[in-house]
Amino acid sequence: MSDPLDITFAALADPTRRAILAMLLEDDMAVTDVAEPFAMSLAAISKHLSVLSAAGLIAQEKRGRVKWCKLEPDALRAASVWMQGFGQFEPVNLDAFERFLRSELPEDREQERS
Repeated sequence: MSDPLDITFAALADPTRRAILAMLLEDDMAVTDVAEPFAMSLAAISKHLSVLSAAGLIAQEKRGRVKWCKLEPDALRAASVWMQGFGQFEPVNLDAFERFLRSELPEDREQERS
């Protein structure tokens, strides 16, 4: 996968990684604090953090002996812009669609369906 959008969506596909991102919305966190609520090893959490980091969704830095994670605020911009492109379509007005169908269907067909 080389397309940044593909990498972003692949990283977001996992519920654990989405939960980690939600946690990092609050504040920067040490890796051990990120791992705390999950029933998995620190190594497994580190792999999830590596995926998020490779996607550019988080940054990791070492402060003393502790590795910290922080959310990259603009990282989801491209994905958001892409998804907003699908919002350009107005929701279907089912009542109007039903009225249209009634006006277009011949009377005898309408009675056959009843």
